[in-house]
Amino acid sequence: MKVTIVDYNSGNISSVINSFKEVAKDKVNIEVTADLNKINSSDKVVLPGQGSFKSCVDALNKINGLTEALSEFAINNKKPLLGICVGLQMFADIGYEETETKGLGWISGKVSKVDNQNGKYKLPHIGWNQINIVKQSKIFENIENNSHMYFVHSYEFIPEDKNVISATTDYSTNIVCSVEKENIFGTQFHPEKSDKLGLKIIDNFINI
Repeated sequence: MKVTIVDYNSGNISSVINSFKEVAKDKVNIEVTADLNKINSSDKVVLPGQGSFKSCVDALNKINGLTEALSEFAINNKKPLLGICVGLQMFADIGYEETETKGLGWISGKVSKVDNQNGKYKLPHIGWNQINIVKQSKIFENIENNSHMYFVHSYEFIPEDKNVISATTDYSTNIVCSVEKENIFGTQFHPEKSDKLGLKIIDNFINI
């Protein structure tokens, strides 16, 4: 099996790479690349994202044909894809960080700033928080409800179809922290920074 982590110059993704390699050991070939042919021939793809929605979208768009290759992989060929943090947010139609920016449009919705209730809640939302699993998801196999995951974000994905939501976290409001739509999976939290439970989520994705 070949799992590709998309490296599109969106920030430091070494912890994502290290976590996947730790879980995969010698059983799975982990490739880190933005090569369109290698993405196309992969069994699964991981789309990480660090920084702002706009900076990540811009970085994707700078690599000729990359967004089309990812859409071909996930939407047309319906192969498993996992978006992490801003990688999940980019599934949306539109994001409002820095400026209004068009997303990938895979899951209808928008990315807006977390409502911090006039400063009552600190932004960015950093640290460990419980997740409330609202729908059985393949990536939550053997993960207990109310498990703690690690977050770093100031913006949230608000999907139009609430049926895609697989988990939420309570931070000022119920923030969507995981989605599953057919073959497309996304986490707002960082599984690669969420200790053993995060590694289990990565393992679950690899074993889909």
